[in-house]
Amino acid sequence: MSIDPALLAILCCPETKQPVTIADDALIRRLNDQIRDGKIKNRAEQVVSDPLSGGLLRADGKILYPIVDDIPVMLIEEGIPIDPSS
Repeated sequence: MSIDPALLAILCCPETKQPVTIADDALIRRLNDQIRDGKIKNRAEQVVSDPLSGGLLRADGKILYPIVDDIPVMLIEEGIPIDPSS
């Protein structure tokens, strides 16, 4: 996943204003496995059904904002809570 560094530098979590970084491939694979099993919901409590091609991870590691068609979806309700134990 490629995001223009200038764009990445200005993006932040819309809720907490924390910076975001590009999620690593291991996290995206793990989330996609859980999506296939129907185990992932976004902050709006909707089941995420489409596999992720990438995402932006909030600095505290608790929320991932999906990237759809190379466009970061920076809406609070579209954020995906990350469970570090799974």
